[in-house]
Amino acid sequence: MSRRIGFGLLGVLVVAAVIVPYTLLRDVQAWYGSLLFWGLIGLAVIVLNLLVTADFKEK
Repeated sequence: MSRRIGFGLLGVLVVAAVIVPYTLLRDVQAWYGSLLFWGLIGLAVIVLNLLVTADFKEK
């Protein structure tokens, strides 16, 4: 995976983690609606970080 694409996707995930709970999930009365979303976004960020930084090596 290209670093530029990976970091771009990370940026999209971070923005989505802020915007989606306050827009699309606004009418969800249960607190676990946003918690589940943020948990899944967190896992996606961790996996994407592992993929993007997998080829970083010390010189």
